[in-house]
Amino acid sequence: MNLAVKDIRHNFGRFALTTVGVGMLLMIVMGMSGIYRGIIEDATLLVDESNADLWIVQRNTRGPFAEVSRVPANLVHRALAVPGVETAREFVYHTIQREREGKPIRIAVVGLSWPTDKGESLPLVAGRALARNHFEMIADRRLGLPLGERIRLGKESYTVVGITENMIGSAGDGLAFFTVADALDIQFDIPGEAVRLERQARFVRGTLSDLGRKQPALTETAFKLPWEIPSLGPRQISAVMVNVLPGTTPQSVAAVLAGWSDVSVYTAEGQRELLLLGPVEKVRRQIGLFRVLLTIIAGIIMALILYTLTLDKLHDIALLKLIGAPNRRILGMILQQALLLGVVGYGIAFLIGLRIFPRFPRRVILTDGDLMQLAAIVLVISVLSSVLGIWKAIRVEPNEALSG
Repeated sequence: MNLAVKDIRHNFGRFALTTVGVGMLLMIVMGMSGIYRGIIEDATLLVDESNADLWIVQRNTRGPFAEVSRVPANLVHRALAVPGVETAREFVYHTIQREREGKPIRIAVVGLSWPTDKGESLPLVAGRALARNHFEMIADRRLGLPLGERIRLGKESYTVVGITENMIGSAGDGLAFFTVADALDIQFDIPGEAVRLERQARFVRGTLSDLGRKQPALTETAFKLPWEIPSLGPRQISAVMVNVLPGTTPQSVAAVLAGWSDVSVYTAEGQRELLLLGPVEKVRRQIGLFRVLLTIIAGIIMALILYTLTLDKLHDIALLKLIGAPNRRILGMILQQALLLGVVGYGIAFLIGLRIFPRFPRRVILTDGDLMQLAAIVLVISVLSSVLGIWKAIRVEPNEALSG
């Protein structure tokens, strides 16, 4: 006869409620681990998916994911001239917030280097890649934009031609992929009245200058688009992604690019480390701290529950000792109950988590390693939490069974 199972059947309702409570607590611990992994995965997703060997960004910046980076578009051609470079692609990244159906929608805009990159490597679950240089977009499912919907961004409307899944930015916003030209149009869009005022201001400055008085025809350029005026220059992109030739090391090419005084260059691994040590570092540490605290709290609660369960059956334990039951059998009963509490609670946490975690606003990624680690922690907590109950059971004297 197994005393642990017998006692659980006798108090099944209380044990079941206790197990569900422990399971919910372990589910939160499990969720914290998944959120921790999700933050890391989301922060480095674009760096990993781009498959670029090197990132060329604005001098003394950490790249477009950590802060604003501006480099000229002709940097692509400069990079292609470096020995060992196979391809160089433009990259644009910024975040916008608009309103859709009366609700705010945040979009992480990514510009693809058309026609080299049409988004064919993206994990499409519906639709197709970009087929035109303008007015098409690929949206992540998290944005809630159905296939074929037209959404107005800036002065133009864009049609959703493809849907991706789990393509999320470091802030948890869904990614939308455009051509670089469209991404720049969205980023540098300004109201028509602001354009008119700026053109008039340029005209006035031109007429007041000595050059404008001597050559009045020059003031006519004030009414052109900014990137059509030679003195202003074209719009700038966020970064340039470089892939090196087979047999060439990224470090050797990076050493050449590092000699350019207007840019900084990072390897893919370097860009990844900057992301983890920069924008997401405090969030990672905070989530990790919560995970540790919840694990400790789970252990304390389990210890108190087992101690309470032991107090409720002190008379039964004393009676068992009186009839000659060995201590190891009594202690085994408490230990087995602790292990059952932990194992069943872990199972409840896992099953409920599978249903709830996909509904979280941030991605929750449960890896096999994290699940095994948490299972080992639960077993250790179960054993340690039984110590308090075992200590109380050992102190029970057999003659206490005769006292009532």
